[in-house]
Amino acid sequence: MSDDRTALLELLADFAAATDARDWGTIGALLTDDAVAYGARGPAAIVARMQAALGGVGPSQHLLGNHRVTVDGDTAHTRTYGRVHHVGAGPMAGSFYECLGDYDDHWRRTPSGWRLARRHFEIRVSLGDVAVLRPAT
Repeated sequence: MSDDRTALLELLADFAAATDARDWGTIGALLTDDAVAYGARGPAAIVARMQAALGGVGPSQHLLGNHRVTVDGDTAHTRTYGRVHHVGAGPMAGSFYECLGDYDDHWRRTPSGWRLARRHFEIRVSLGDVAVLRPAT
C-alpha cells in the first residue's frame, strides 16, 4: 500500500506541475479515457476546459498538502488541500486570483499505472479577481 500511496502522491505532484507548465499532453496522459473533471468528460474535453481557464494566465503555482489516501485494490481516493495562485497577464497584468480548497480525486489502476478518473475541486476561499482566469487570445 505504501508504494501505491507514494505513486499517487507523485501523480498529484505531476498533475500540478504539468498544470503550471501548461503541459497539456502530460495532463491528458494522466487521465482515464472516461475521466470527469472541471465539468468536462474525457481527456480532450478536460484539457480544453483547462486551456480555456489558464491559457491567458501568467504564471501559476499549485501547492498541495495534507494528503489523505485510501487504496482499495485497483481504485483509490485522495483528498488533498490545494492553494492555487494565478498571476494576471495581458489586460489582467497586475492582478491575481488565488483559491484555496480541497481536491477530491478518484483514481483507477490501468495497465499504464494509476490514472485520474474523477476530480472535483471545492473552493473554500477565493481571493483577487477571478477574471484573471481566461483563455489565450
